[in-house]
Amino acid sequence: MGISYDPTKGLFHLRSPGSSYVLQVLETGLVAHVFWGGALRQPVELGRIAPQLFGEAPATPVLGEAPYPRLSLDLLPQEYPAYGRTDFREPAYQVALDDGSTVTDLRYQSHQIYPGKRPLVGLPATFVERGEDAESLDLTLADEHAGLEVVLTYTVYRELNVVTRSARFTNKGSRRLRLLRAFSGSVDFPDDRFELLQLSGAWARERHLWRRPLVPGIQAIGSTRGASSHHQNPFLALLRPETDEHHGHAYGFSLVYSGSFLAQAEVNHYGQTRVAMGIHPLNFSWLLEPGEIFQTPELILVYSDRGLNGLSQTFHDLFRRFLLRGPYRDRPRPVLLNSWEATYFNFTEERLLELAREAQALGMELFVLDDGWFGRRNDDTSSLGDWEANKAKLPRGLKGLGEAVNDLGLAFGLWVEPEMVSPDSDLYRAHPDWCLHVPGRSRSLGRNQLVLDLTREEVRRFIVDRIGAILRSAPIAYVKWDMNRYMTEVGSAGLPPERQQETAHRYILGLYQVLEELTEAFPHVLFEGCAGGGGRFDPGILYYMPQIWTSDDTDAVERLKIQYGTSIVYPLVTMGAHVSAAPNHQVGRVTPLATRGDVALFGNMGYELDVTRLDPEEKAAIQAQVVRYKRLRALIHRGDFYRLLSPFEGNETAWMVVAKDRREALVGFYRVLAQPNPRPSRLRLVGLDPALEYELVGQGERWDGDQLMEVGLTVEPYLANTGGDFQSVVLHWRAVGPGKE
Repeated sequence: MGISYDPTKGLFHLRSPGSSYVLQVLETGLVAHVFWGGALRQPVELGRIAPQLFGEAPATPVLGEAPYPRLSLDLLPQEYPAYGRTDFREPAYQVALDDGSTVTDLRYQSHQIYPGKRPLVGLPATFVERGEDAESLDLTLADEHAGLEVVLTYTVYRELNVVTRSARFTNKGSRRLRLLRAFSGSVDFPDDRFELLQLSGAWARERHLWRRPLVPGIQAIGSTRGASSHHQNPFLALLRPETDEHHGHAYGFSLVYSGSFLAQAEVNHYGQTRVAMGIHPLNFSWLLEPGEIFQTPELILVYSDRGLNGLSQTFHDLFRRFLLRGPYRDRPRPVLLNSWEATYFNFTEERLLELAREAQALGMELFVLDDGWFGRRNDDTSSLGDWEANKAKLPRGLKGLGEAVNDLGLAFGLWVEPEMVSPDSDLYRAHPDWCLHVPGRSRSLGRNQLVLDLTREEVRRFIVDRIGAILRSAPIAYVKWDMNRYMTEVGSAGLPPERQQETAHRYILGLYQVLEELTEAFPHVLFEGCAGGGGRFDPGILYYMPQIWTSDDTDAVERLKIQYGTSIVYPLVTMGAHVSAAPNHQVGRVTPLATRGDVALFGNMGYELDVTRLDPEEKAAIQAQVVRYKRLRALIHRGDFYRLLSPFEGNETAWMVVAKDRREALVGFYRVLAQPNPRPSRLRLVGLDPALEYELVGQGERWDGDQLMEVGLTVEPYLANTGGDFQSVVLHWRAVGPGKE
């Protein structure tokens, strides 16, 4: 495994256990993309698989360069395509020169292959802790006329079918350059026999699955909201039409970035497909003075020949091992009670402690105080930015409350929204220019708030100092970091006119700097990301916060789709999943407590309801749920996840987690609506060891692994109640004895 280079043919071969990625430097210095897919023993040259590329095509301009005088870039598969020189497809980058022209021409200069992986300055990215875990390639390209140098960096992981890509631009000349587009990567496929998979939705219904065939032209998803968004996730996949969960070829693209992005697949007139992904070019430009550098975010490429589930498991393993950081990457995640749906803004210290006492009695481990604890915050119209405890609600402040919660045997957590400011706040009255704004334009509101300008050092310093002081002032073990407002009037009083279109990206860089400082200063704190729920659920945030609030929608039925879709890319250990009240506060649905617990079990389980109003039967049920979760969370968070039945395709959902050694498994089955005279539901399990015998924990029933996978279970005997809507069951299997011959 690793990276090899054949100088006689100009071939680079990036090899992982089950995949190959091949690129070739042609005699002209152009860098062609040759292949990405299943593992090759030896790399193949471009000319052997696509000789027609070097013959003239109708109505197609050619470069006229020896030794390929009829070569057109409009047909050549390229590693990092440019605009303006015979390629009419969308480019990976575009640069405006000081003379106003936008034609560039990158050619190979040199390369370096080295063990391990270097960090990206100022940006989150996957990493390695040992040099032998990965190998990297820096491919240096240059346009000498423009004074432009671009270094394409690739990393291949030793144990995973993963290639990461990024690009670094340097102005090596004496004149200004302006980046107009800077994607993180681009991949050209020789055909268009694919279906595109995307994760799209809206607030309270994030990351739903959409799958559609490619057609000629551009198919794109993206966000221009200044955040990765509820509406689109920075991920897409190309699947062969026959690919399903467990069979077939899949190609996944995930961007390690939390701001506006664009991901697109373009099919040209010869059926070639180009996939490109990176920072959204709308309202983006970046001025490069002589000597200045611009680094793109990292793009993760994952290949699977084991269907969509194989693609997901590779992403899950990569993120758990090489993206999540800090002590909580490997620690058990605590069961929490969040105060929000129990009290909203209306609480006192005694009311909070009443909730905490009940949480402790139910076996929970963490009590979280949500919005409303600071300034004059009695609703969402004021006080963001005034991060001082409201003494009318908390007479002993956060320190007194936190210590009282600790005395009950619980850790203490806190909600904050540091990136925002309320117009009705002392902070805004003192610094009205600290928000994103455009002079002469009115300032639109979202949730009665504005966005602080994180491009400015003084604003970042305020956030780090103020939140740092809060975390030092009280025994805070958990922070829920929220963000409830997308960017409008995107401008900065701290930037000159020629750099105003850098504002949105500089904001994200500023956010990453703030998060880096705070997470480094407070490694004992478990940070959970939130953005009106799942509005910024992306790899960039996971680099700093090892879990994210999956959605503000806590309804168990809606969560089936949300958590199922999220699992396409993100492991269960990253998903905040709570049991809430019935009727549900978002959709008004009444579901059984058992079903709510069975859904939330497959994530970071918590509770968000008034536990003081539960009857004895409900309390006993929650106690049992908490005990079960604590017993199983290591399996849930570290095992291999399999999707069995899709909520997007029928009335039933099923999924399971299998331990890495395949000696333990957990299966969740959910039926949304009852049906008259239903046919039995047979569920075939996957991922088990066919040579092992498995016992159903708590019932003593035994099945061979091959029977569970090939014959399957009839689900009805395991359901507590076969009548009524919203049924569910969780089955825990454990191997008994040694494997069979």
